[in-house]
Amino acid sequence: MRGALEGLRIADFSRVLAGPYATMLLADLGAEVVKVERPGAGDETRAWHPPADHDGTSTYFLSVNRNKKSVALDLTTEAGREQARALVAASDVLVENFRPGTMERLGLGPRELRALHPGLVYCSISGFGSGAGAAIPGYDLLVQAVGGLMSVTGDAAGEPVKTGVALVDVITGLHASLGILAALRHRDATGEGQLVEVNLLGSLLSAMVNQASAFAVAGVVPGRLGNAHPSIAPYETFPTADRPLAIAVGNDRQFAALAEAVEDPGLALDDRFRTNAERVAHRAELKDLLTERLGVADADHWSAVLLAAGVPAGPVNTLDEAFAFAAKLGLPGIVDIPAAPADGAEGRPFRQVASPIALSGTPAQYRLPPPGLGQHTAEILDRLSDSATEPEGPVT
Repeated sequence: MRGALEGLRIADFSRVLAGPYATMLLADLGAEVVKVERPGAGDETRAWHPPADHDGTSTYFLSVNRNKKSVALDLTTEAGREQARALVAASDVLVENFRPGTMERLGLGPRELRALHPGLVYCSISGFGSGAGAAIPGYDLLVQAVGGLMSVTGDAAGEPVKTGVALVDVITGLHASLGILAALRHRDATGEGQLVEVNLLGSLLSAMVNQASAFAVAGVVPGRLGNAHPSIAPYETFPTADRPLAIAVGNDRQFAALAEAVEDPGLALDDRFRTNAERVAHRAELKDLLTERLGVADADHWSAVLLAAGVPAGPVNTLDEAFAFAAKLGLPGIVDIPAAPADGAEGRPFRQVASPIALSGTPAQYRLPPPGLGQHTAEILDRLSDSATEPEGPVT
C-alpha cells in the first residue's frame, strides 16, 4: 500500500526530540527519511538511559526514530560536507535543529543550499529563534520555565512544576511537520522551496491557547490551580475511595446529570452552582460537596456511573492502564515492527507506540525499526554515487 507521502525524501540532520518527532511522523506516512548522525556518537538520545531495550539502545531514541535510515557523516570534514550536500541535492526537505548559525558555518545553511536546490524546503528548529535568542540553549525544561508553562502547572500552594513529558518539544515537532507540508504544497504549485522556521518558545506561547489569550486580550496573568480549570467547574480531579477521578463538566446540562448521578440533584438548583460562572466563583465549596459524595465508592465505579449519565469522567490511570484502556476501546496503542536479521535483534520485534494519525486510504506504515548508528551509510552513499547524474533518483 502506498503511503500518502511516498516519493518524498527528507535529509534529517536533527537530534533529540522536536526534529526527530516531526520526521518520524512524516516517515510513518510514507516519506523516505535519511537520518544524518555523527560517526561514533550519533543522536545524543542513543545514550539517554535507563531504560534501554534488550540491545542496550535507549527507549528514548527508539521512541522517535522508526522508519528511518541512519548515515554517519563527519560534517567537520570537507568530504563529509560534500556527502551531505549530495544527500540534500537528492532530497525534497532538509530538517535541522542545531544551534542557529551552525549549519551556515558548515556551508550547509539555507541560503547556500537553496541556491543549489531552489525547490528545497529547509526547516530549521531552534529554541528561541535565530535573532537575539540564538545563543540560548533550547532545552524543553528551560522553555517550560521561561515560557510560562510552569507558572500555571502545579498546586496553587506548591512550587511550579514541569509537565511529565517534554511537551514543548513534541508541540514544536508538530508545528514543524505542519510547516513542512504547507511549504511542500506551495513548492508543488510553484516549484519554489522556502525556509520554514519554528522555535520552542513560539510554539509554547501558541500552545498556551486560552491562558495566553487571557493575558493578550484581558491582561490577566494566570496562576497555578492544581488540576482545576480557570474558566470551567467542576473540571478537575477528585479523591474517591481508592484513587483520583477526573471529572470534566463543560456545561449546565452535564452538571445537572452529575448532581443526579451522585444522588444530590439539589446541587444543580443551588444558587451557588446554577451556572458555570457561579460554579467557578464557588469552586472550593463545590469541590468539598462533591468530594464528600464521591468518597463512598471507588474511581472505577464512579467512572462507569458518570459516563452512563453522560458526564465526562475517568480515573487517573498509570501508563500501563492507559494502554490497556486504549486497547479496550479498539484504539491503536502499541505496534510491533519485525526486526530483520541484519538489525541484530535476534528476530525479536521492536515495540513502538502507534501513530495517532488515521488515514482511510493511506494509513501509517511501520516499515523499518529504529536504525543502528550508521547502519545504512554504505547503502546511502552508494546510491548517491550511482544517481549523481540523476538528481531526481531515489536515495533510499
